[in-house]
Amino acid sequence: MTVQEALRHGSRMLSAKGGSEEASLEAELLLAHALNTDRTHLYQRLREELPRDAANTFEALLRRRLAHEPTAYILGRKEFYGLELEVTPAAIIPRPETETLVELVLEFVGTREAEHETRVVDVGVGCGAIAVALAANLPEAEIIATDVSPEALALARRNAERHGVAARIRFLEGDLLSALGGLDALFDVIAANLPYVRTGDFEAAPPEIRQHEPLLGLDGGPDGLRIIERLLRQAPSRLKGDGALFVEIGEEQGAAARDLALESFPQARIEVRKDLSGLDRVLVVRT
Repeated sequence: MTVQEALRHGSRMLSAKGGSEEASLEAELLLAHALNTDRTHLYQRLREELPRDAANTFEALLRRRLAHEPTAYILGRKEFYGLELEVTPAAIIPRPETETLVELVLEFVGTREAEHETRVVDVGVGCGAIAVALAANLPEAEIIATDVSPEALALARRNAERHGVAARIRFLEGDLLSALGGLDALFDVIAANLPYVRTGDFEAAPPEIRQHEPLLGLDGGPDGLRIIERLLRQAPSRLKGDGALFVEIGEEQGAAARDLALESFPQARIEVRKDLSGLDRVLVVRT
């Protein structure tokens, strides 16, 4: 079997058995992984004979994918905001829509004439996608990352080390902003991608999500806003007078999230920003 034939075989398997909606792309990624190469070099080797050990590895990877294990967990990595991140079931897989939140934070920080170091707290850091992306693009910023899961914090720390920003991120274990404990600090930016999936939607989600990604990182309660509401109640005492809060939300939660924010920030400028698909994605509160 040549590399090209293996690629076609993998794509057919994933398509025929419902393992993937992007069968060709995922077959490429899995075969490249089996060959310890990248997609570009994979296509340079299409006419080569597939080594037996790589063929066996590829078949094992296909079986895992057909059992609904997400490709990102199989590969152990996922790209986010131009950065390759380690991913494990300790945290949810970073999604492209979360890049909208990062863009909005960078835009906000870039328009300020700060006389001091920008202080950011990433609440519910997960694998570290937001914190690491911000640290990589804001070299002068001081960043604190919190999470209730020690496994997620360890994963986020590894990703920070991988990209050379660990010295500028302080990792704290605890629930939301309570993780800050007695730390006497106000922040220019509070950023958060917290669980916002409705419980019923999670229970009806594809097995890739329901069986493999952590419930703790996705289930936001009956309306999806249970945890976000708690953060909004805590945030006023931690946000500077000219600061901003950015929270990722679901596409149908804009109005409800805005109302909740108004209860905690009655004098703030509150808006809901859309992602690249034109869907409500980020609640923005500017004090």
